[in-house]
Amino acid sequence: MKVSDILRVKGNTLYTVTPDEPLAQAVGVMSEHDIGSLVVMERGELVGMLTFREVIQALMKNGGSVGTLNVRSAMDAAPLTCTLETDMDEVRRMMLDRHARYMPVMDRRMLMGVISFYDVAKAVVDSQNFENKMLKAYIRDWPEEASGG
Repeated sequence: MKVSDILRVKGNTLYTVTPDEPLAQAVGVMSEHDIGSLVVMERGELVGMLTFREVIQALMKNGGSVGTLNVRSAMDAAPLTCTLETDMDEVRRMMLDRHARYMPVMDRRMLMGVISFYDVAKAVVDSQNFENKMLKAYIRDWPEEASGG
């Protein structure tokens, strides 16, 4: 299974912000859409990722308030990325190694979507459920051996 399979099922709604937007505005977008991440884009280029982890860290550094901070001051400027062709096993390994919950999907320099750890886990469970159904159907239809001999 590849990343493109997950995006095909998930859909392609993307939420982005610019690095100079107020952090408070970005948090509002995340809350309004019940999402855990925003892709940070500048002049059509991926420049960072903002997740609830970076927001919480910014809150701690700023005395519990986002105040006048902008997105750039909180974002991860070097987010982990993958491509449409990246295999799911590789994505799982990458996410686990870096404790990444969200990963932008790139096609060269074009943002194609974002996958979450939840998306990856759901794809694995769905795949296993499908395999289990196929195995059970195969076993149920197992041909009986000819007796004799």
